Amino acid sequence: MSVIDIKNVSFAYDKQMILENINLNVEEKDFLAIIGPNGGGKSTLLKLILGLLKPQKGSISVLGKAPSKSLTQIGYVPQNTNVNTDFPIKVIEVVMMGHVGGKKPLFGYGKEEILCAMGALTQVGMENFAQTKIGALSGGQRQRVMIARALCAHPQILILDEPTSSIDISGQKEIYELIKKLNESITILVVSHDISVILEYANKAAHVNKSLSYHDISDKTKTFHTHGYEDHFCEVELLQMLGRENCDSCEPEPTPKWRTKK
Repeated sequence: MSVIDIKNVSFAYDKQMILENINLNVEEKDFLAIIGPNGGGKSTLLKLILGLLKPQKGSISVLGKAPSKSLTQIGYVPQNTNVNTDFPIKVIEVVMMGHVGGKKPLFGYGKEEILCAMGALTQVGMENFAQTKIGALSGGQRQRVMIARALCAHPQILILDEPTSSIDISGQKEIYELIKKLNESITILVVSHDISVILEYANKAAHVNKSLSYHDISDKTKTFHTHGYEDHFCEVELLQMLGRENCDSCEPEPTPKWRTKK
């Protein structure tokens, strides 16, 4: 089942083309890694999927509807979570901010909302920190709390923008292991620069640099050249080729055409 369908989408800021003729189909329970250089259009693509921007050309469907009408079914963890770690707010209070359509904090949260928040904290392994001040947590723990906040909306799709950008190496692996576990029940989209790490967990990859090249990497022993563009070469191919060089059971891969050109 397709949960995100992007067809021939182009977008420009002040006549400067950022994304051109983008096509992408995300299936239910995919784990899609969105990679590419800074300024290549990754953040713009996320804003289009979230309905924060509208394409000047083409169409986007999220869960069979316009993106703006699907927001309640999307959990979003931004790169900048805008949490003041000096503010004396508890973890459980941060998570309950993720409730969509719930009561305003001025009137308090209901029992069901509190139970939902505790359930989300349990999902990310942070239930024992519910009454802890958010500022007392490590970077990796805070990121888990932000993921729990997004899960409070019971999303069908979870989108994360650079979820490990301020976390140490051991914490990065823990976050990706958590996301992979969540992927058993929901569709995952992750924008990341941790390419060598995230490709171990994702089953699909989209390289975005104005245009989009799609890679099915569900079978790590097969070639990643699945996008149909012979002139395209990105980090996905590079890492795949390096991986095959260290793989005793892999058959030799034919030399890519880009290497044979003068």
